[in-house]
Amino acid sequence: MLLKIHPDNPPPRLIKQVVESLQQGGIVIYPTDTVYGLGCDILQQKAVERICRIKKVDPAKAQLSFVCSDLSHLSDFTRPLSNPVYRLLKEHLPGPYTFILPASKMVPRILQGRKDTIGLRIPANKIAMAIVSELGRPILSASLPGEMVEDYTDPEVMYENFRNEVDYVIDGGIGGIIPSTIIDCTQEEPLLVREGLGKWKE
Repeated sequence: MLLKIHPDNPPPRLIKQVVESLQQGGIVIYPTDTVYGLGCDILQQKAVERICRIKKVDPAKAQLSFVCSDLSHLSDFTRPLSNPVYRLLKEHLPGPYTFILPASKMVPRILQGRKDTIGLRIPANKIAMAIVSELGRPILSASLPGEMVEDYTDPEVMYENFRNEVDYVIDGGIGGIIPSTIIDCTQEEPLLVREGLGKWKE
């Protein structure tokens, strides 16, 4: 279903509709502050497997991010962080960044790859934040596959491409084309893995 949601003032009724689908194992395509993402409820294992099938990746090796509404979920899914790393997150989030952090044992087993890390995102996007807040736990998120720019920026094209594979395509306007900046915080010094929309000084 293609669902138009106002980007600045998402109606609670529509957000609730999306969240109910997620709680039942649904998959959504939703806007972030960078590119559109594929998302599901982190606790719905079959939905995680569906996303990995769409991406054609092994769940344990997939580059999936946890999209949170704030830093309060950190202690659930990451091992204790140093003060400098926590300050770094507070300084840059919400924003167009993905931080690689050491995963805790609370991370669903299907996602525990050999590296035991998670990617954390708090996008500055009202629709994404409303969904995560209503759900009450992180969304598991992946980038959309696609060759042409329209494949991952235009909701109507995304709907045509994925209508048989996802439950909702949320139309929150045309998406961006530059992904998030990825910073690895599992070593002593933060390491820039990919330069994206977020500015970074090493």
